Amino acid sequence: MATCALFKAFKVLHGLAPQYLGPLNRVADLPGRRSLRSASTSLLVVPPVRLSSVANRAFQVVGPRTWNDLPVDVTSAELLSTFRQRLKTHLFSKSFPGYFLDIN
Repeated sequence: MATCALFKAFKVLHGLAPQYLGPLNRVADLPGRRSLRSASTSLLVVPPVRLSSVANRAFQVVGPRTWNDLPVDVTSAELLSTFRQRLKTHLFSKSFPGYFLDIN
């Protein structure tokens, strides 16, 4: 579920998803924000929810929440193929922290 939400979030942010998924707001895009160091990050706004059982599973909540948990090198990818590769590498390194892959 979370991986699917991450791909959808990437597509929404890059204009590749249907419009009904809605815009995801970056922290730097909030009205009234001064120029802060967070303006250069790719963090998304997680909307507040009242009912934890249903609302926490909505894409507008799950997408930004899981996106904000990713490292910058994954979220800074410009192409979907690059994002997919970096996400796979990140999830693999989280699942197997002591395993290092030698590409050479």
